[in-house]
Amino acid sequence: MGIATVNPATGETVKTFEPLTPEEIEAKLAKAQDRFLEYRHTSFAQRSQWMNKAAEILERDQVELGKIMTLEMGKTIKSAIAEAKKCASVCRYYADNAEEFLKDVPASTDASSSFVRFQPLGIILAVMPWNFPFWQVFRFVAPTLMAGNVGILKHASNVPQCALKIEEILTEAGFPDGAFQTLLIGASQVESIINDDRVKAATLTGSEFAGASLAAAAGKQIKKTVLELGGSDPFIVLDSADIEAAASSATAARMLNSGQSCIAAKRFIVAESVADHFEKLLVEKFSALKVGDPMDEATDIGPLATPDILDDIDQQVQKSVAMGARVLIGGKALEGAGNFYLPTILTDIPPNSPADKEEFFGPVASLFRVKTLDEAIELANSTTFGLGASGWTTDPHEQERIINEVEAGAVFINGMVKSDPRLPFGGTKISGYGRELGIYGIQEFVNIKTVWIK
Repeated sequence: MGIATVNPATGETVKTFEPLTPEEIEAKLAKAQDRFLEYRHTSFAQRSQWMNKAAEILERDQVELGKIMTLEMGKTIKSAIAEAKKCASVCRYYADNAEEFLKDVPASTDASSSFVRFQPLGIILAVMPWNFPFWQVFRFVAPTLMAGNVGILKHASNVPQCALKIEEILTEAGFPDGAFQTLLIGASQVESIINDDRVKAATLTGSEFAGASLAAAAGKQIKKTVLELGGSDPFIVLDSADIEAAASSATAARMLNSGQSCIAAKRFIVAESVADHFEKLLVEKFSALKVGDPMDEATDIGPLATPDILDDIDQQVQKSVAMGARVLIGGKALEGAGNFYLPTILTDIPPNSPADKEEFFGPVASLFRVKTLDEAIELANSTTFGLGASGWTTDPHEQERIINEVEAGAVFINGMVKSDPRLPFGGTKISGYGRELGIYGIQEFVNIKTVWIK
């Protein structure tokens, strides 16, 4: 299947789209470049007005936008509506703060005046995933447009209506024609766009393979990239933790977006002394989750986005079980139409099994038991990923060790990992590099220019 809307809850193909031709792509790039030459000179006040209007539209149309997300990738309607509202928050954050984040920074040197100035680069390409089809794009759009750049989007091929709707929102908000454009193209067309001299940089959220491919193409052209890739986040629970709160947060953290989130907690590393209690609570909470129609507001777990994702998660579970893992709950797909997988907990995880080493992009939790904090940290770091981590303890010394020693781009203590417009977001190791959000996110795609005046 090419670029198409396929309802994950039923398997029905709702609408198909033709990818852009090379001539159509060229026309869009030419429009973007022409627009940048003018747009870069717009004031922060004007950009802020447009960005705040986009936030108003997102809030006004939150139910309609939620339904589009749910139709295309299967997230529950309540989480889709929440996503639209979160997009409004990032628009407002950068509308309010971009000018301050990019103001000249004075420096004391041997010059009569010296300072750092931040200037836009030009056309920035965003290659975005399907799992948070609005949020991933708006956390790129808001800082990019507020910095004076223009954006082009290659969205995942299973969320074309989301991609087109985002461009429509920004146009209605008042951004000039060409400041942001959606390109309905396949993955094979991305490299030619990166190779175009008018495109100055790129950002990608997705798999390690996709990130490596984009980075390699951009590297040949000496163009900057920001990558936010996969994760297999540890969730460490120690003796002093509030076990009830930890189990509740663990369930929410693992089942976020039906488990299809890079920063979802995936490996639960629990102190032996509290493991039985934690395990019992986790099984109870997983058992209470309602799997079904994502348009039903009572549903907790919707379908996985595609049949391939369903097959992948099932194969990972079955291989882990064949190697010795034990299923506490779930462990199979739901019979009938749609890409539904039952909430699953695996324990007695064998070394080097998929449940031990691979990212599980679905509603499956891996439960480990450890005797000491040293063992917990070693297990947390025994992965190639380094996106986020959550630690549960009231002991300040243990908190400090988790913060300092766990290899991750974010560490949350006594809370689940989440993205927040006010804080930088990104990973280390093969989870990527660079940062989105916060002051650091808007400074990724600007020319940080040194100015020295005698």
